[in-house]
Amino acid sequence: MSAFDRERPAARATRLSVALALALMWLLPLGWALSTALRPEADTTRIPVRWLPERPTLDAFGKVLGETGLLTWFGNSVLVGVLVTVLTVLLASMAAYGLSRTEFRGRQVLLWVIVAGIVVPPQVLIVPLFSQMVGLGLVDTYWGLVLPQIVLPAMVYVLKKFFDGVPRELEEAARVDGASRWRIYWSIMLPLARPALAAVAIFTFVTTWNNFLWPFIVATDPDMMTIPVGLASVQSSYGLRYAQVMAGSVLGGLPLLVFFLVFQRQVVRGITTTGVKG
Repeated sequence: MSAFDRERPAARATRLSVALALALMWLLPLGWALSTALRPEADTTRIPVRWLPERPTLDAFGKVLGETGLLTWFGNSVLVGVLVTVLTVLLASMAAYGLSRTEFRGRQVLLWVIVAGIVVPPQVLIVPLFSQMVGLGLVDTYWGLVLPQIVLPAMVYVLKKFFDGVPRELEEAARVDGASRWRIYWSIMLPLARPALAAVAIFTFVTTWNNFLWPFIVATDPDMMTIPVGLASVQSSYGLRYAQVMAGSVLGGLPLLVFFLVFQRQVVRGITTTGVKG
């Protein structure tokens, strides 16, 4: 019998009521956005306000898909998100493993620098990062979008805490069998860290997909824009065309919703394993 089944009926009802209330609070804006996107443009400002559209139509979705570069922005977001996620998981796991298992002078100082980097607002680094991208000729390029986003000190810290909990006897047994440090990292530590790596990958992908500030600054070419930047330009172009703005927002957020529904088990398992709490 699970702990949930052993709860008193009153406690269980309270827990479910709170969860339902929070779910409704999250769903209400999404429902309103979808309802607005399905209305004719003239009905979006009609008073009194109605939750359900009287004449549902897909005209707003058709105009957004046909008159904007939404598909291009979608492809850019997918490419940038995948590259940032793969590079972040690889680099953060290597750095975390080195900090967890290697003793060297200045190790503790380096760890404190990484922890300090967690609290530094990304906006503080915008000017020097943009100057570097200009100097390297990476403005309006995919690498200009990707490289500054792969530095995530929080992910290094999370993975280090996980590696700290792995018994050292596993590494000692592997060294006795002649395994190199790289072989231990690649063949033993990474498979053991799969739940933590999944949590880091999902968090990184979602954060990259929703990132607006850096792509807005480094990507001036419309063909290099990501979903958040492209939707902002659509909103500026359409002005008060609420149906089209909401249609673009729904299409831009739908992949993340599907992504979370598919990988929600990995999210919960990774959070439980790493001890990360929202």
